Amino acid sequence: MTRECSLLLPGVCAALADPRQPGSDDTCLEKLLDWFRELTACDPTAELLQNNPCLTEFIVSVLALPEPSPSILSFTLRLAGILAASESRFQHLQQEKLLVRLFGRDGPLNSALWEDASVRSGWLEGVRSMMHHQPALDILCNGGGIDVIFTLQGDPSLFVASAASQLLVHVFTLSVEAETTEPLSTKDCDWPVCAQMIIKHIEDSLHSRSASHIEQSLKLLTSLFGSCHAPWTEVLWLGVAKQIESFLTEETVQVQHMLANLFLKMARSPVFSGTESSFWALVTSALEHLTPVQAGPLAVGILRLYKCPQDVRIQALTVLLQPMDCILRAASQPLEYAGLLDESVSDPSTVESLLSSKSTCVSLLCQTLAHLEELLSLIYLPVDLPYASLLHSLMTILQFCNGFLIPASPLGSTISRFLINCFRIQKSALDVVAALSERKGCDALVGSLFGVLLAYLESPNTSPTVLKKTLRATSQWLVRLQELSCSNSRWQKTEEILEDVFLVLQKHLCSPSWEVRDSSLEFLTVLIQYLRDQDEFRQSLLSSEVPKLTENLLEDPESYVRASAVTAVGHLAFITYFAPESPGVGNQYNKEHIFAKLQEILSTDPEGFPRRAVISIFTEWLSQGCTGQLEDTEQFVSRVIQTVEHDLDWEVRLCGLELVRIFCTHTVCQFGLPTCLYAPVSSAVTSSIHQNKTIQIFCRAKVFGFLFRSLCDCDKPVGQTACDILLGLSGYFCPISSLKNSQESGDSPAGRGIAWLQRTLRQGSLAQNFPIDGGNGVDFQDPESMILALRTIDFIELRDELNKSSDHVEKSPQSLLQDILATVGTVEENEADCY
Repeated sequence: MTRECSLLLPGVCAALADPRQPGSDDTCLEKLLDWFRELTACDPTAELLQNNPCLTEFIVSVLALPEPSPSILSFTLRLAGILAASESRFQHLQQEKLLVRLFGRDGPLNSALWEDASVRSGWLEGVRSMMHHQPALDILCNGGGIDVIFTLQGDPSLFVASAASQLLVHVFTLSVEAETTEPLSTKDCDWPVCAQMIIKHIEDSLHSRSASHIEQSLKLLTSLFGSCHAPWTEVLWLGVAKQIESFLTEETVQVQHMLANLFLKMARSPVFSGTESSFWALVTSALEHLTPVQAGPLAVGILRLYKCPQDVRIQALTVLLQPMDCILRAASQPLEYAGLLDESVSDPSTVESLLSSKSTCVSLLCQTLAHLEELLSLIYLPVDLPYASLLHSLMTILQFCNGFLIPASPLGSTISRFLINCFRIQKSALDVVAALSERKGCDALVGSLFGVLLAYLESPNTSPTVLKKTLRATSQWLVRLQELSCSNSRWQKTEEILEDVFLVLQKHLCSPSWEVRDSSLEFLTVLIQYLRDQDEFRQSLLSSEVPKLTENLLEDPESYVRASAVTAVGHLAFITYFAPESPGVGNQYNKEHIFAKLQEILSTDPEGFPRRAVISIFTEWLSQGCTGQLEDTEQFVSRVIQTVEHDLDWEVRLCGLELVRIFCTHTVCQFGLPTCLYAPVSSAVTSSIHQNKTIQIFCRAKVFGFLFRSLCDCDKPVGQTACDILLGLSGYFCPISSLKNSQESGDSPAGRGIAWLQRTLRQGSLAQNFPIDGGNGVDFQDPESMILALRTIDFIELRDELNKSSDHVEKSPQSLLQDILATVGTVEENEADCY
């Protein structure tokens, strides 16, 4: 422990234990406990307690208080647990009989303070911290502590109950690992004493008729099998397997809803996942006996596993697809399309009965659709899904929801009444439809699918949220359509689809709902990003009114829409203005007009979103090389950064720095150097001619003034980024073989200005004292001065300062002490003790 900490501890303890104070702030106490954890982690010996008797005196003084505050008592329990984590400190506290008074039956357990959940939580956390050695196990088992934890499993506070369950898992694991010399086998039942107590409690609870006790033990087993994969877990399982299996068919005690999670935790453990394990027979039974709602999470969890018997995987898939199969079969009679399943795992009437009730129908379908989306999001699926039939089932659901499908079967009629205008189902189904665009095998249904999607896009009853989902699915399937075979008939169909899409989009861009306008612009941007190189797409887009309507929305009253319009117009420019053979008339005029329009938004828009969108688009244009020859690019960058540096939004300024970074990199690379910016090069590689040309370009574009002002920006990310760019520039202009000599700068007026600049940067006050017109002898448009600055200023040191976290101040002992005094009330004698 440092001398500073030793000097502060007496004051800290005195401030906390003062009986005249009501208590202390929870955040402050948490910080103090973190500090103690760091102290005790450095030294496991008892010297901390021996050299600082104020710690034990503090515990004694809190125990002597007739009515300590719950927060201070909870803190004391947790502190004692941290101190007792080391066996030597544990023995020291034992000699003082403090642990018995804190965690035994004569402590807070039998006081009125035990009614406070924070005290019970502190007791559990203290015990948890202490459980790292055999003596701590002995005091817990022999002193009745295990029974207390059993009781707290059913605590009304969910936090306390959860902590108690987790503590039992830890105690069980520690007991087996600390007291067992040889690995337990399936024939070995010689459990350690503490583990025997927990096992007996689990078995008694499972055989009881109390649902709450059974649930507590199932939670405990779930946590245990989920966190511990030792071979002895199989021994534990064999003792309770038959009883747990009986719960699958038990009618008097309803705990089936907890079994799926337990089996999933076990299935992920290498102890049980072997294909020869009898455990899989139980999983099969669970898939048969659990209700479809209960079996769904188990089925999708099994389908995500790579190690699983094939017959179990097929059964899980059948459970998951059964509701979708039922929907498909209920849609028409006789059945026009093949169902998803050849046979069912369980009685189809169970699923049909759930779909025949509105509440269970919607919940079951929402759960099934969520599971399907989860599976389709995986890069690799361990099982093949019937994609075409699944897509047809999804289209059926969507048609039920908008009333466009009239089913012939009685069940289909019932389901369609439940689903009409059900936006929960619509959103979930559209998410799965979008995910299916990444999978192959649905090509034959693409035309029908776009018919369903266009019906949603055209319907006035489609809510803005569902419309957004529809637009997303449509964009992904349009991209998929572009990837399909490019036969004439295929592209003819694509052109028709695109024309229909843009006709609908024109209507939505004029919608009175700003959410609809915003979603439509986002949809357009996505399409341009993925399809702008396709002739059919460009022709369909430019022959519509969409480009004009999009530009009009730059003046929309809603800032979100203006921002989306900026992004859409910026991407439209790749087709209308920047394409090699742009179809526009008066192309140069239009290009300058749109740049001026976006520059005006960047300068004058009162909201941050549109301004951020503009600088992002300008950065995209620059990165794609769309800003013309080098001279034009200089002017472009100069005009943008002069606007950005005065913006009040730090994200706009940060995006401006990204623009500068790309400009610098492109400029350096344009001279044909073998390496680009931000990688140091030797002086042999860096030609002085290239250096002179490059530094002149940067000075004309006013890059350095912007970078040095950004160095001391009040928002840290801006300063860090500016420093990184300047560090990269210094590596380019001042190669490895060039020695930096800050004293050489003292001979010239420019050098004196750079010396001032370096001092100002070190003081971190550049933002307040920055010379606007070359004051203090610094000319940020003078190439010689800027080369000298890059050679002189230590940007590595500046970067380290900017990257330094404030934690070294906030977590210091003195800062903790100030927090404590501020929360408990500054008492003169305490203040004197502390300082």
